Amino acid sequence: MATKKQSAEKTAIIPLGDRVLVKPLDPNEHKTTASGIIIPDTIDRERPEQGTVIAVGEGRLTDEGKRLPLSVKKGDVIIFSKYGPDEVKVDGEEYYIIGEANILAVLR
Repeated sequence: MATKKQSAEKTAIIPLGDRVLVKPLDPNEHKTTASGIIIPDTIDRERPEQGTVIAVGEGRLTDEGKRLPLSVKKGDVIIFSKYGPDEVKVDGEEYYIIGEANILAVLR
């Protein structure tokens, strides 16, 4: 059972290896283009997802025992495969844990 002090603090999520913790962007944020064209919901069903990187793991460990750092960093907005992430809910917030191989691009 959690004490009052534990329940008041945020839980820290630290991804392992080459995994990334992502806060998904609000799906309703990008429903209208810059020119005002409204994008229907059906168009998003097979498209990649977007999110903000919250935390990154230490990197992939090679067979030789060396760490390869990740290509993304905290604060990056990324596009990732719709079927790649593992969904987790912590402290009422929804996050995705994604392997680096499922990250398709970084938006700059």
